[in-house]
Amino acid sequence: MSKEQERKYYEINEAQARTAHSMMSMSDYEGGSKTREYRRYVDRAYDLADRVVEKRPTQAERLYSMAGRYSRRMAEYMNKESSIGCMCPSVLISGAGNFPVRKKEKQNQAWERNHEFWKETQKILEKIENSLYGKDVIKSGDQDAVERLEEKLESLKEMQERMKAANKAIRLKDTKKGNEELMNMGYSEEQIKSLRAPDFCGRIGYPSYMLQNNNANIHRVEGRLNQLRTAKEKGTQETEFDMFKVVENTEIMRLQIIFDGKPEPEVRTVLKKNGFKWAPSQGAWQRMLNTSAKYALNRVKEELEAAG
Repeated sequence: MSKEQERKYYEINEAQARTAHSMMSMSDYEGGSKTREYRRYVDRAYDLADRVVEKRPTQAERLYSMAGRYSRRMAEYMNKESSIGCMCPSVLISGAGNFPVRKKEKQNQAWERNHEFWKETQKILEKIENSLYGKDVIKSGDQDAVERLEEKLESLKEMQERMKAANKAIRLKDTKKGNEELMNMGYSEEQIKSLRAPDFCGRIGYPSYMLQNNNANIHRVEGRLNQLRTAKEKGTQETEFDMFKVVENTEIMRLQIIFDGKPEPEVRTVLKKNGFKWAPSQGAWQRMLNTSAKYALNRVKEELEAAG
């Protein structure tokens, strides 16, 4: 990936932002200012990601995924901020007489909750920035894989909640209110129209199979993460056999077979047939360290013992 990486922006509800501004300030609202503010935040995340990727291209998938999540969450934060601003006018606008104190208290509480959401969102930006300055200390392929899987899992979980929230908004009897909620989530008018259009089965919104598939992916990634973490905690293991040594190398997540010298052609054929490839840099025949690799190792031993 390069700096031509497409930047993902979400819709900002400008009409709501204008209304919120008018309820808080005597000054005129500058059209598009909320969208421009939002994009400045998002561009900073992508700019940081670009700088990291320039130094560490292998981290592109993880970093751009993080920037995309930051973009989505910032749109939700800013649209929610405008929505909360519409709950109650400032006392400077409405005047002190019959001022809705209780409504203002609820508004302040909502702002506090949204501010917590903002603080959690900024942690994504901090992670990207830490990657730029090497504070994440990624030293091995295993650690990098864990980082990437953690980011993927977080993204999948957020997508699941987003699809559920969108479907809930679409099912509201008050279509106008539902559309407003979708806009506050960052959906554009065109996207909302598409979500409301029935598919060939007459379904609207996100169909159940999409949620089921995404949920299956969540469980799959969780399983892979647990497997990697278990291997990492176990550490590198070495076992001596009659013909070779086996290394479960958790630093690079490879199951390695090491011979004293170059194995005979028949042995190399057995290794290749079972998915092991020669790695000159490691001086070993290896494949990805997982359950399948351990089954393959057993087949290699059985075939070599039968031939020997």
